[in-house]
Amino acid sequence: MTAIKHALQRDIFTPNDERLLSIVNVCKAGKKKRNCFLCATVTTERPVQVNVVKVKKSDKGDFYKRQTAWALRDLAVVDAKDAVKENPEFDLHFDKVYKWVASSTAEKNTFISCIWKLNQRYLRKKIDFINVSSQLLEESVPSGENQSVAGGDEEAVDEYQELNAREEQDIEIMMEGCEYAISNAEAFAEKLSRELQVLDGNHMDLAKGHIKALQEGDLTSSRGIEACTNAADALLQCMNVALRPGHDMLHAVKEQQQRFSDLREQFARRLASHLNSVFVQQGHDQSSTLAQHSVELTLPNHHPFHRDLLRYAKLMEWLKNTDYGKYEGLTKNYMDYLSRLYEREIKDFFEVAKIKMTGTTKEGKKFGLHGSSGKLTGSTSSLNKLSVQSSGSRRSQSSSLLDMGNMSASDLDVADRTKFDKIFEQVLSELEPLCLAEQDFISKFFKLQQHQSIPGTTNEAEEMDGGSLSRSYTSGGPQTVSSEKDMIRQMMTKIFRCIEPELNNLIALGDKIDSFNSLYMLVKMSHHVWTAQNVDPASFLSTTLGNVLVTVKRNFDKCISNQMKQMDEVKISKKSKVGILPFVAEFEEFAGLAESIFKNAERRGDLDKAYIKLIRAVFVSVEKVANESQKTPRDVVMMENFHHIFATLSRLKISCLESEKKEAKQKYTDHLQSYVIYSLGQPLEKLNHFFEGVEARVAQGIREEEVSYQLAFNKQELRKVIKEYPGKEVKKGLDNLYKKVDKHLCEEENLLQVVWHSMQDEFIRQYKHFEGLIARCYPGSGITMEFTIQDILDYCSSIAQSH
Repeated sequence: MTAIKHALQRDIFTPNDERLLSIVNVCKAGKKKRNCFLCATVTTERPVQVNVVKVKKSDKGDFYKRQTAWALRDLAVVDAKDAVKENPEFDLHFDKVYKWVASSTAEKNTFISCIWKLNQRYLRKKIDFINVSSQLLEESVPSGENQSVAGGDEEAVDEYQELNAREEQDIEIMMEGCEYAISNAEAFAEKLSRELQVLDGNHMDLAKGHIKALQEGDLTSSRGIEACTNAADALLQCMNVALRPGHDMLHAVKEQQQRFSDLREQFARRLASHLNSVFVQQGHDQSSTLAQHSVELTLPNHHPFHRDLLRYAKLMEWLKNTDYGKYEGLTKNYMDYLSRLYEREIKDFFEVAKIKMTGTTKEGKKFGLHGSSGKLTGSTSSLNKLSVQSSGSRRSQSSSLLDMGNMSASDLDVADRTKFDKIFEQVLSELEPLCLAEQDFISKFFKLQQHQSIPGTTNEAEEMDGGSLSRSYTSGGPQTVSSEKDMIRQMMTKIFRCIEPELNNLIALGDKIDSFNSLYMLVKMSHHVWTAQNVDPASFLSTTLGNVLVTVKRNFDKCISNQMKQMDEVKISKKSKVGILPFVAEFEEFAGLAESIFKNAERRGDLDKAYIKLIRAVFVSVEKVANESQKTPRDVVMMENFHHIFATLSRLKISCLESEKKEAKQKYTDHLQSYVIYSLGQPLEKLNHFFEGVEARVAQGIREEEVSYQLAFNKQELRKVIKEYPGKEVKKGLDNLYKKVDKHLCEEENLLQVVWHSMQDEFIRQYKHFEGLIARCYPGSGITMEFTIQDILDYCSSIAQSH
């Protein structure tokens, strides 16, 4: 967000004489996501006007544009929705109510806090803040003219100075001597300019004061630096004075030119030596502040050093244009000194981050980096030891997503992962402004252009430093904008050479602690890359974060691949029933966590691709375990696990897995029916064989009503078979069947009653089939079963309740 704020200030608000104080990334509540930015701004001219400005990307997406602005005085109510819980939604009541959803609660709170301060400082009418935490509503800021509302430093503004009496008299005398001084102001200005040139004369004299400043001027004080800058500019003008033809051959002119050259060389050496000393001193001074950052996860602020050095920016430009060799030498020395300084600061900063992640000393010996790293690095032998246990003990077993080292699965809970996520975000949030501030300083101090200038406009750095010195005397030759941008990138790469390896080490540690951390890192890193690329796709920050993003994505892919591999290598126990397979439950855990992490994320497509790979692997592995199972019937393994998968996908509503959800439901239904039919079998076995014979005779052409005349299938034989199945025996058989089913099914999925009800329906279907055959083949015989359908319902209900 720091990068976006920097770009908006430069491209939109600076040209409009406004300062950007706070920014929040929002989209309209309840509508399709179309992000824009709400900006709190103040005008740089008095009386100060305070506005809330809506900025969005152009339709082509190549630049930002100002869309809508509201005066803060028209804001009646700020509704933060909830003063206690984190909530990204908020309303602004202008002429109508505008409902917004911020990209994060932190951004929303910062923006509302800024609006509060602006209201306290500039408006008589107080805005009504509702549902806002009292911590955000600070006391009214001081009303000093140069106070910053947003807490940052403001540029000093030169005050207007009136002419004194002597100056007014001189101007009046000049105007009296020119009859068109009032009627034609432009002609009068040109006349004054020509007279000044005549006064300047065609000579090569340098004032003694300038010579003294160049030789021994104080380069440590602001007044001395200003004097040296003016003297250096005057020297350059003398060296570049336009000579009449032949004057350059005069001995006196040659001598004067040599004196100027010697003076330039002498001052260039003195300036370079002094700045080198400042660079060295900076390293010592900054090192003394490192102790205070050793506990907190923050990076030291280089703003004071940048501010002091920027006093020499005009002299650096002078050196760049007059002695490019020394300019290059200073550039190299600055990179050498600062790279060592930043390396110490950044390494200490990352050590603090690692300690906070692991809760150990710098060496990490206590933690040992065991954790769940086995999920990714476990040996094949350890993987082969994975076995499917009963559902009650599944959590204690090593598996693809659970701990295989010293930490238990319960240690890797949501709180731990949230802690890691916050630490990783803090690291990126500290690095981003550090890099942007250093790059901005390098551009201004070394006079390098970060952006292509528009013809006819002044470079931003020149505007900030009050214009540039003459460039007509150069020893190194002018550089193109492209090469200067490359130079900035090269300097940043040298100065921050340790950032990329340190980030990669931190990523590796996070991955070892818990492979799920790769999900958090992919989302966070993608967002920061997106932010950096919106400012400058070719910048050091964009390139570095982009390189690290590749590593994070590779770890994410490795995490998915290892889960799939370990599913394939899972072994089942021969002594206990299977139940819900660990990788099925872990897919549910993975998907639940992933959905919460990737909500509104830019890299959602990566997760969807991973989902497809994982769910197909889960399907294949369930089939494999079901085929190899000896203790638990194949249909039970398939039925229970696909029921669990279907329930998971129905609850999470993952759109890319809609077809897999339907497939899981179909598999569950098919194997439920198959298990019911197989397990129930033929509970009235002899009666079933009898009627199979009846149906065979009918199939041979005997009419149904004549079957009873067959000796083996007469009424007496039918009564004899029916008597073997009194209600008492039927209930006993059903009770044994219930116990058998109970042994097959696991308690975790709770499908026993579903299966039992299906078996009841199947038994009743068989009963009705027998009744129908009796009615058709033995009409008027009065023969009936010794138990009824109601008896079956009572038996089944009684058995279920008794267990």
